[in-house]
Amino acid sequence: MSVGIFSATGLSGRTVFITGGAAGIGAAIVRAMCAAGAKVIFADIDAEKARKVTEETAAEFLHIDLMDLDAIAQGLSKCAHVDILVNNAGVDQHAFFTKSRSSDWRDLLRINLEAVFATTLAVLPWMQENNFGRIINISSEAARQGSKGGSVYAAAKGGVLSFTKSIARENARFGITANSICPGPVLTPLLETALVNHGGDKLEAAMKDATLMGRLGTPEEVASLVVYLASNEAGFITGETIGVSGGMGC
Repeated sequence: MSVGIFSATGLSGRTVFITGGAAGIGAAIVRAMCAAGAKVIFADIDAEKARKVTEETAAEFLHIDLMDLDAIAQGLSKCAHVDILVNNAGVDQHAFFTKSRSSDWRDLLRINLEAVFATTLAVLPWMQENNFGRIINISSEAARQGSKGGSVYAAAKGGVLSFTKSIARENARFGITANSICPGPVLTPLLETALVNHGGDKLEAAMKDATLMGRLGTPEEVASLVVYLASNEAGFITGETIGVSGGMGC
């Protein structure tokens, strides 16, 4: 797969760990990283979808439930080391806040935010010891603009942004960078389901109108930026929040 104008050197021989790699943006990141020459390990709860990705690539799959923070640590302990961490996994639940429940908050915060804490805590000692690391967290434009019907999701993803900046500040002296990516409306299986359940063509048209480009993004467009941020060329980029949203909110 092409990674656009970026040369993306330095990925050969690097080990990448990706959460939520079985479908959508995560699967595109797995494919792009494999194409760039990295050793790729990805985690997901959906073993069947993951199997299809492993059949298409040289990636290794770990079956991990990200609701279980101990399982995350145990899964990462099976990796000799991790040079590049991509926290991509995320879940959303469309509901106005007054209709939500504390159990909903727990689930959304656990996967969207606490799992990011757990993976980062597991890999940072390796990165610090080797004076190299790339941490790339997939947040959302909802974190910057809010989300009607997705307040808890937006809050969790907003937490990812501030956490990433803090990790960047704490670890720059170790040669570790940490950056966030905020996708806008990207055509993934998750979005396709949301379109079916919450408005269909009308909602899709509204999403397209919200972007300057007048269209939905693709998972590959997000994956290209992930590959660049993981590369040697991005060594002076850290603590940043970068949108891949077709100009949404511009």
